[in-house]
Amino acid sequence: MGLGLFGGGVGAARSFARRGARVTVTDLKTADALAPSIEALAGLPVTLHLGGHDPEDFTGADVLVVSPAVAKTSPYLAMAREAGAEITAEMTLFVQACPAPLVGVTGSAGKSTTTALLGAMLARRGPTRVGGNIGKSLLEDLQAIRTDEIVVLEMSSFQLDDLGPHGISPHVAVVTNLSPNHLDRHGSMAAYVDAKKNILRFQGPDDVAVLNADDSEVRTWAGETAGRVLFYSLEEPVEAGGFSDGADAVLRLGGREDRVDLAGALRLRGRHNLANALAAAVAARALGASPDQVLAAAAAFEPLPHRLQPVGAVGGVQFVDDSKATTPRSAVVAMEALTEPVVLIAGGYDKHLDPAPMVEAVRRRARGVVLIGATAAALAQAIGPDGPDVARAEDLPSAVRQAARMAEPGDVVLLAPGHASWDMFENYEQRGDVFRLAVTGLGEKGSP
Repeated sequence: MGLGLFGGGVGAARSFARRGARVTVTDLKTADALAPSIEALAGLPVTLHLGGHDPEDFTGADVLVVSPAVAKTSPYLAMAREAGAEITAEMTLFVQACPAPLVGVTGSAGKSTTTALLGAMLARRGPTRVGGNIGKSLLEDLQAIRTDEIVVLEMSSFQLDDLGPHGISPHVAVVTNLSPNHLDRHGSMAAYVDAKKNILRFQGPDDVAVLNADDSEVRTWAGETAGRVLFYSLEEPVEAGGFSDGADAVLRLGGREDRVDLAGALRLRGRHNLANALAAAVAARALGASPDQVLAAAAAFEPLPHRLQPVGAVGGVQFVDDSKATTPRSAVVAMEALTEPVVLIAGGYDKHLDPAPMVEAVRRRARGVVLIGATAAALAQAIGPDGPDVARAEDLPSAVRQAARMAEPGDVVLLAPGHASWDMFENYEQRGDVFRLAVTGLGEKGSP
C-alpha cells in the first residue's frame, strides 16, 4: 500500500514477488505520477491497482506492507486488520530479518548526510551497505548480506514509529538533532519525540548511542538507552565521543584519543555539516574504523543531491539547491551555512510548523526573497514591508528568474523552501530537479 517514489515500496514489491508471493500494489497516485517506480517493477508478476484503492485488496491480503506515508487512521488499514492480515512496513521487515549489525541514524535534519558519510567511513574499514530512508531499500539484498558486514540505515520518525511495537533498536544509534517536524502527521511534538526515541529505547548493554551534546533535547536522551553513550559536540569537550578543539576534531573512544583535521578535510559547507561529520566519525570509530579511514572518507565526500548542492553559476551569481530544507529550521541552517549575500526562494506545503525562525533569518540574512507555494502569502505577511525585498512567483522556474534579477554578482540564489514540496511537486527531489533545470536555462539564455 503506497508504491511511492522513494524505493521502499518498490523494494518490498520486488522482494516478495521474487520469493513467489502473489503481490498487488495499490496507490492513490496514477501510473503517470509513479512512472519511475512502475518501471522498476517491469517484468515481475505484480498486479497494479493505481489511482485509487479497492477494498477487496485489503480484505483478501495475508500481509499488508504499508508505506510510512500512509496515515494510521486510514480505513483501509482497519479493513485489513479486521480481515486478519499481518500489517507491517518495509523497514520493519528488513530490520527483523537482517543478519548483520545495524546502525541507525535519525534526527530532524542531517540524517542523510550523516548516514552517507558514516557509510563511506565504514566502507573503508570493510563491507558496508547503506539504505533506508535515504532512498534505497535493502530488502532485496537480504539473502546476500553476511554477518561480518555493517548495515547503515537512515531512519525516519515514521519508520521508527512502525518499529516501536516490535521492540527493536539498532546496535548503534546516532541522533543528530531535534526540532519540530511532521507535526501534521504525528499530531504533537510529544508524539514526534516519542517515535524518535524508539531508535534508543530497546538497546541492550552491548549497544552504542551517539548523541548530539549541543542539542538541548537530544543530550537528555542518554537515559533512554541501556547501551554505552558517546556524545559529540562542537561547543565543549566530552569525556567519551568527539568534540572540536581549535582546528582539530578530538575523538575519545576506548581509552584512546585521536586528533584529526576533520574541518580541513571536509568539502561540505556549513557548521551543521561539520557536526554531521563529527557524528559520523564517532560512530565509525566505535565500529572499528581508523582515524585515517575516517579522514579519507570525509575528504572524498561530495554534497548529496538537494542538500546545499551547487548547481551552477550565471553572471557571477551562484545557485545552490537545498530543496531538502523542508522545515523552517533547516532553511535557517542553510542560510547560516553561506557567507555570501543570499537571495532566498522559499515556501511550499504547510506542515503546521512555526515559520518564525525562518522569517527572522530572512529579515537578518537575505538580500531578497521569492515566495512560492501554499504558504507564500502568509510568509510575505510575516516578513513585512520593512524586511528585504519580497516577490511572489506562480512556479519555480519563474521564481528562479526573479531571484536572478534580484541578485548581484557575488550573491547566492538559494533554494531552501523551509516547507514540504507536496503542494506543487511529487517530492523535494523533483523540486530540486526543476530548480536545477531552471538554472541551466538561465545559463543557456544568458543573465536575466
